[in-house]
Amino acid sequence: MLCISKGNPIELNMKLNKKNNSDPRERIEETEEKVTQGRLNNEMDTERDKMTDEVDIPMDEEVAAMEEAGVTMEETHPVDKLEALQQKHDELNDSYLRLHAEYDNFRKRTLKEKAELIKSGGERVLLETIALVDDFERALDSLHKTDDREALLEGMDLIYVKFVNFLKKHGVKQMEAIGQPFNGDRFEAVTTIPVSDESQKGLVVDCIQKGYEMNEKIIRYPKVIVGE
Repeated sequence: MLCISKGNPIELNMKLNKKNNSDPRERIEETEEKVTQGRLNNEMDTERDKMTDEVDIPMDEEVAAMEEAGVTMEETHPVDKLEALQQKHDELNDSYLRLHAEYDNFRKRTLKEKAELIKSGGERVLLETIALVDDFERALDSLHKTDDREALLEGMDLIYVKFVNFLKKHGVKQMEAIGQPFNGDRFEAVTTIPVSDESQKGLVVDCIQKGYEMNEKIIRYPKVIVGE
């Protein structure tokens, strides 16, 4: 079927005359080429329609799939997502501020309790020491009033035992020194003296000042003399 477009009549007649005067074989080849091109275009349109049908999902099905996955249209909106993130940020920031305030209060309370414990502990020790001072005052008073030497010695021994027990009660004990091998980490050597017995070489033969430990920690090193 010959399709004639609108235009100048003279030009149309010239085109028709030119086409009619052309070689019949050329017209046949041109017609076959157009037919072939038309078939190719139809096949491409058909394939494109199939692909569109396979990929295209109705809006209702898309919404249903999103709701099934727990995602709503509002959540996918950038503005709503930004608002959700801002709300989450505010919640986390508020939680952080609360935790920081609670920790600061806990730290202050702990420091206060520790200071009170140290203070009260010192008061308790001093209170027990005052009782020992009372014993010494009574012993001194008796020393000035009586000539009974045995009674005075017995009183002093009782005060000494009471004081040693007081130290043990608070974790303080005397360190053994005489007869122990000299150890620079536990003893403070004042001097050395020659010894005739070979077995006493390198041992502590005398203690000038006793040492004490408190809860397995040396609080005063004993001053000793070492045999050589």
